[in-house]
Amino acid sequence: MWFVLGIIAIAATFLNLYLYAIGKEYKLAMAMGLSFTALTVVADYTMVSDWVKAEDWSALLDAVPMMAMALWVLTLLSILINTTPILLEMKNKK
Repeated sequence: MWFVLGIIAIAATFLNLYLYAIGKEYKLAMAMGLSFTALTVVADYTMVSDWVKAEDWSALLDAVPMMAMALWVLTLLSILINTTPILLEMKNKK
């Protein structure tokens, strides 16, 4: 599930940037990109929770350290990329 949500988040982010580039209303796409990013993180956390319940320690030891760093990096990138149009609009108004 986290993979599907992540793909949708990426698509919404590109839609956000595309709509901004052609001068259309982009804020709904921005909200969708950020929302699906949050849903991706929650789905990933749920997967880890399931591993804990199943006491699948090898899966936790193998995947969680790298997943934690990847989630931080990708979430920060999502926030930065999705808010770029707003930052550019603010810069252009000055």
